[in-house]
Amino acid sequence: MIDPAAEAVLRAEHLAKTYDEGAGRVEVLRDVNLAVYPHEMIAVVGASGSGKSTLLHLLGLLEEPDEGRLWIAGQAATGLDERRRSRLRNQTLGFVYQFHHLLPEFSALDNVAMPLIVRRMARAQARERAAAMLDQVGLAARAAHFPGQLSGGERQRVALARALVTRPVCVLADEPTGNLDRHTADAMFALLTRINQDLGTAFVIVTHDPALAALAHRRFHMQAGLLAEDTQEAG
Repeated sequence: MIDPAAEAVLRAEHLAKTYDEGAGRVEVLRDVNLAVYPHEMIAVVGASGSGKSTLLHLLGLLEEPDEGRLWIAGQAATGLDERRRSRLRNQTLGFVYQFHHLLPEFSALDNVAMPLIVRRMARAQARERAAAMLDQVGLAARAAHFPGQLSGGERQRVALARALVTRPVCVLADEPTGNLDRHTADAMFALLTRINQDLGTAFVIVTHDPALAALAHRRFHMQAGLLAEDTQEAG
């Protein structure tokens, strides 16, 4: 349930993005508007090439829009130099991808602690917080295991813990269950829902999976660079 008095943790207004391709230019995003509130889970669906991943790149400060403005946690996020954009991204956002991108030479615990260590948090404190987050995702007993010793679903839960350990206002997830079988994907759905409810973390999830999209509070459809909200009641 959205608190009508709450400030959006992420707000995009009139975002547009165009790329050069061969002899011409391709308009990938057109006049995209989106507001994401605390405790909210949003799903974005659409065909491949419709602009979903580009949208996540802009929301995640991995690219700059050609037009429009973006605010994250109340802070203006467009027009920043790379250093300030990187700092805002690291302070406010978490990321989960279809492939876990864990570092194979580090344990689950140290993979989760890594974003905090990069921030120069004391290693002992970082590992303590990482252990607590692994417990949140049900993997406390697997903290000492390396990615190669974990199942696909366990590796994705470690990746989720890593995204959450910095206590972001919003997690951006690009096909977080796309590499999982149906049973494991269902377990991941349940975990995302519980984290959203228990921690209040907002999620923006790009997915092809209608079952995952149905869990969201609001659903959006991306087509030819345009983002439109599904007006049917969501989960």
